Amino acid sequence: MVDEPGAAPESGTRARTRRAILDAAVRVLSQQPNASLAEVAAAAGVGRTTMHRYFPERADLLTGITNDLLEKIAAATERARPDTGPAMAALERLCQAYFDLGDGILLTVNEPHLFTDAAWSQESETDRTLLRLVKRGQAEGAIDPDLTPEWVQNVLWALLYAAWMHARDDDVPEHDALALCLRTLRKAVGR
Repeated sequence: MVDEPGAAPESGTRARTRRAILDAAVRVLSQQPNASLAEVAAAAGVGRTTMHRYFPERADLLTGITNDLLEKIAAATERARPDTGPAMAALERLCQAYFDLGDGILLTVNEPHLFTDAAWSQESETDRTLLRLVKRGQAEGAIDPDLTPEWVQNVLWALLYAAWMHARDDDVPEHDALALCLRTLRKAVGR
């Protein structure tokens, strides 16, 4: 079943089943973009009928993944407390919070044809928060003022992508890949 604005919250069992399907879909589709709904259902440990009750069509599943990932990005942004403490430390916390979302974000980057939802092309509150953080860092003298906030945003996402790929393809422990990402971020945008 696709989320509808104003819909009642799902029960505990429904929410857990939905979560299992979405998590399995990200895992399966990130490795095999053309996987069927039946393959996603098997990975989630649910039957095809159950899968179709939650996501009748592939497009419904992709919409579900999109909405879930955007919610996770917003929650990660909030957890990182971007308005607290020195801007560079806040930028690093943001990078760390986003690092945990790697599989979902890698799926959207590596298979953009799967995600045609307009939500991906609209500037979000998350984007605005990050851009405000960069401007604050520039005002504090911690972030290079010659770099536009949009450039710093792109550098952050590019470094995260590099760290995710380094961990996945080069069999590097995730904490090492994240440490390299943070060190490079400091050197690339800091003053």
